[in-house]
Amino acid sequence: MSSSPPPAQQTGDLDLTIVVPCYDEEGNVAATLDTIASAMRELPPCRYEILLIDDGSKDKTVEVVKDYQGAHPELPILLHLNGRNRGLTRTYVDGAFLARGKYYRLVCGDNVEPSQTLVTVFGRMGQADMIVPYHNHVEGKSAARLAISRLYTKIINLLSGHKLRYYNGLALHLRYNVMRWGPYSLGFGFQAELITRLLDEGATWLEVPVVASHQQKSGKRSALNWKNFLSVAHTLSEILIRRIRKHAFRA
Repeated sequence: MSSSPPPAQQTGDLDLTIVVPCYDEEGNVAATLDTIASAMRELPPCRYEILLIDDGSKDKTVEVVKDYQGAHPELPILLHLNGRNRGLTRTYVDGAFLARGKYYRLVCGDNVEPSQTLVTVFGRMGQADMIVPYHNHVEGKSAARLAISRLYTKIINLLSGHKLRYYNGLALHLRYNVMRWGPYSLGFGFQAELITRLLDEGATWLEVPVVASHQQKSGKRSALNWKNFLSVAHTLSEILIRRIRKHAFRA
């Protein structure tokens, strides 16, 4: 079954929404917006918006964004404030309902992606329901973290029956699909949950190699914390249960 919506539902007012969730990113958010602007200048003209969602920051992220808007009135930057911290997954899904683009893509507010990665992904817009980035080498990522990442991918492929190279890259989606099949995981695993669900629903995909770098984080901001381990466990169980259910109802 195809996950593509009827034409009337599929068409947005704009071609693309770039959602930028931020939580205490006063030192990174301006550079993130610079990176996005640089990428969009390299691409053929399209109708786009940058939807920046502040997720309850306690620092000066909002002030930095407002100053940036004032200094760059030519950029289509919209600022939305969450009343409280809702987490990345909830902010990502809620943003799809606030957005107007036909396509929808997350760019994290910590400026971890180079502009060339965005050019590569956005340049394939319209070629499939999902443009899924992957990378073979990540600058700054330890051998142990790379091994964990590869193991995670192998487990997801085993449980889901699919064969993608990577599930934690930030895919470009039809916005309708994010609204219709928005993930329930509340952490690290939400991207894999969404991608495998869309594959199960018959969505088309295209994998593209991109340049990536790793930003080391500690404490609550590290990917290796107990909340993300719970999220991964939830994601893996959801993928397995979905596959079992699919085969059971086919019988």
